Amino acid sequence: MQGKYKQLKRFSEHQIRDFILEGKSFLLLGPRQVGKTTLLNELLQDTQPLLKYLLQEPATKIELERDPQLLIRQARAISGAVSIFIDEAQKVPQVFDAAQALIDEGKASVFLTGSSARKLRRKGINLLPGRIRLLMLDPLMWGELGLLADSSEYRIPSLALQNMNPLAQSMDDCLVYGSLPGLLPLSRPDAVELLQAYARLYIEEEIRAEALSRAIGPFARFLELAALESGTSPNFTKLSKESGVSSPTIRQYYSVLEDTLIVERVDPYVKNARKRVLSSSRYYFFDTGVRNALARLPLTPELLQAEKGKLFEHAVVLELLRRIRLLKSNHNLYYWRTSGGAEVDCVLERHDELIPIEVKSSAHISSRDLTGLRSFLADYGKKVKRAFVVTMGSRPEKIDDKIIAIPWQFL
Repeated sequence: MQGKYKQLKRFSEHQIRDFILEGKSFLLLGPRQVGKTTLLNELLQDTQPLLKYLLQEPATKIELERDPQLLIRQARAISGAVSIFIDEAQKVPQVFDAAQALIDEGKASVFLTGSSARKLRRKGINLLPGRIRLLMLDPLMWGELGLLADSSEYRIPSLALQNMNPLAQSMDDCLVYGSLPGLLPLSRPDAVELLQAYARLYIEEEIRAEALSRAIGPFARFLELAALESGTSPNFTKLSKESGVSSPTIRQYYSVLEDTLIVERVDPYVKNARKRVLSSSRYYFFDTGVRNALARLPLTPELLQAEKGKLFEHAVVLELLRRIRLLKSNHNLYYWRTSGGAEVDCVLERHDELIPIEVKSSAHISSRDLTGLRSFLADYGKKVKRAFVVTMGSRPEKIDDKIIAIPWQFL
């Protein structure tokens, strides 16, 4: 955590600014507290005329719920074209119909944010295909935190990024506290309080809004267990017994987490394997700090003594998922595991190439650490040009013709 804080630049700024200048409407999705409102307020500060509707404000929300056409009348009252910013649009889904009318008549460019795709889909909202672009904002990425090393020949070119900001936070802090932008100017006690409040807010507001208010107690127990299991293929039967709800309900709960952008789902890679591959998905909470808070783990540096391996794998998987979204690189991310126990943490698929990536929180690699990669290469070697072990070491190491160990900063 840092004492003197300056607003960090975001990788998405350039594309969003271009959309605003070109009058292209968009929906910016992302979990709560990732900086959507802050970013758009900054990028729209010179945009005129601008109508702004912050739907987290109760009075504004109630006003538009009662009369969604108010948005249309207020826009038409302004001479010429107008820009409209609607924050947390899923709170009043009817605004999408009003937005469509204004976009279709060429009256307005509409910029919306949202934190729940589920609410929009559940209410049958038309997300204006062909009229608005869909964007995603994540917690701060490594390059936004100034964590990346200088360019390396071992990087994956289609996923490579450079630092946008000076060093703002250490990797250890990222593993314990996560990378929500609002944490950076806070002291550690205040950061802990924010993360714990985030967990309470999510349960109280988001879940009640999902019509699960009668199940707050069981859902809260499930959420703690799911956070502890984050990064694994959950055992629904075990979770059912421990949380006191049925297995179908557990599946429903995971669907809620996924649709409210709290977890990322990673599916298994199953194509043409000689060995029988397990078919259940893995779930990663979108931010390590939020995961730790939901799991009721101690938010102190000492947490790394017990959880470093799991949290480091989380951080690498989340960074890869975020880069794929940001760069629109056409990669698919999977994990791989056989019934015999061989596994690889990440498999990147792009066109006809596979890139297996194992994640190890140690500085040095042993032959045992390479078992999964070698098993994967035995099955898919013809499609693999290079394989990686991401480590906490300081320098790259070439293990053999295909396998390279690289420090995470070089990813």
